[in-house]
Amino acid sequence: MSEAAGKLLLFGATGDLAQRMLIPSLYGLHADGLLPDGLTITCTARSDHDDAGYRDFAAKALDEFLPDDRKDEAAISSFLKRVHYQPLDASTLEGFDDLAGKIGDISGGLAIFLSTAPWLFGPTIKGLQSAGLAGDNVRIGLEKPLGNDLDTSREINDIVAAAFPEERTFRIDHYLGKETVQNILALRFANLMFEPVWNSNHIEHVQITISETVGLEGRAGYYDDVGAMRDMVQNHMLQLLALIAMEPPAHFDGTAIRDEKVKVLRSLRPIKPADVDALTVRGQYHSGALDGKVVRSYDDELGKDSHTETFVAVKAHVDNWRWNGVPFYLRTGKRMPERRSEIIVQFKCVPHSIFADRGAKLQANTLIIRLQPEEYIRLLVMSKEPGLDREGVRLREVPLDLSLTTAFAGARRRIAYERLLLDLIEGDPTLFVRRDEVEAQWTWIDRIREGWAASATKPARYASGSWGPEASFMLTRLDGATWQD
Repeated sequence: MSEAAGKLLLFGATGDLAQRMLIPSLYGLHADGLLPDGLTITCTARSDHDDAGYRDFAAKALDEFLPDDRKDEAAISSFLKRVHYQPLDASTLEGFDDLAGKIGDISGGLAIFLSTAPWLFGPTIKGLQSAGLAGDNVRIGLEKPLGNDLDTSREINDIVAAAFPEERTFRIDHYLGKETVQNILALRFANLMFEPVWNSNHIEHVQITISETVGLEGRAGYYDDVGAMRDMVQNHMLQLLALIAMEPPAHFDGTAIRDEKVKVLRSLRPIKPADVDALTVRGQYHSGALDGKVVRSYDDELGKDSHTETFVAVKAHVDNWRWNGVPFYLRTGKRMPERRSEIIVQFKCVPHSIFADRGAKLQANTLIIRLQPEEYIRLLVMSKEPGLDREGVRLREVPLDLSLTTAFAGARRRIAYERLLLDLIEGDPTLFVRRDEVEAQWTWIDRIREGWAASATKPARYASGSWGPEASFMLTRLDGATWQD
């Protein structure tokens, strides 16, 4: 890990992400004494603020988005003293010298967080170079999206690499900052009981679901150009799959962990155009009822007809020895019945039931890793019901629960960006995505999208408030499985 940077530069500092996540996260780190002493935070965007004006803006964001129990006037006041602002139009070179002057001496190291539209990456990198803000002691964090396909991703990464080599480039997938996602590594590699059965001999299938109740929510322009496959599957879901399927790394460090993840991503079986209809499902929500309210269709929200998918289900395979024949079912969608992110590991049934002649039916064990909104790990096991068993043994499935909220009641639940921003400042790449990972993800996704384009099929309609098109249920039923709803 590198030396901690003495200064932080935040682009896109007046945007929604900055208000909801970045400013509260940086305040949380400051309030807990985790930011380096003397670290200054220079914020920039097009808006014409001075230091005092932006501090007022940041204070309003903290008032709106911080939980009440985290609001401490003294801590907020001392935090805002770290914060400075310099207006900048990043699309031109003009103004970058003034930005550098505002930041001052960067000999103690500079960390940059770039939260802007992708088309601004090129001009911003050139501006940073021209102003001397891309030297050997400068690292950069990049917020997604990083391209729309493999070719555009390579273009962006080439632009970044011209100024920032891979070891100083930190690509952000905020899911990797979630506590429960990091706990996947602890669950797998700190507990002897799981590793011997973590393979095709004992696991029937794996499900990964990320469902949202919201629709476009002000993202119409972005989302209609991207769709669910590129917005969710290409990054968050494939990263979760890689963590579940990876081999044990030799060490807990950025190189070893990312080496194992990229092996999984390169082992994903390509879905050929002829197979897309059998292995993938596209959907788009239409009107329906959600939480007792009537909601409009995607086209009505958008204001025009569109073939963009708001739902995707995929049956994927990892072609290696550990996972031979094990399907990985991926599902994500908008306007679903509930907000949920979870991983289901479905184990096989025991090879022989000694309770069959007593009339008892067995259920295969299921491991549930819930990422949000609750955070827990739950193992469903078979247990005998109390009784004298005169009419046969009665078995029932019961949960063994590890609620992270309960087990670590004294620990504050942190925003994912707190961990990622601190790791960027300190130079720890473990939870960031390497270029070869991104390109392996795009390679797999692009093949599917090429198949969709070749078939020219429209997304199937599904009612808002449902779990997606009927075809998504058939995707699992044909294998004798069902989604965990």
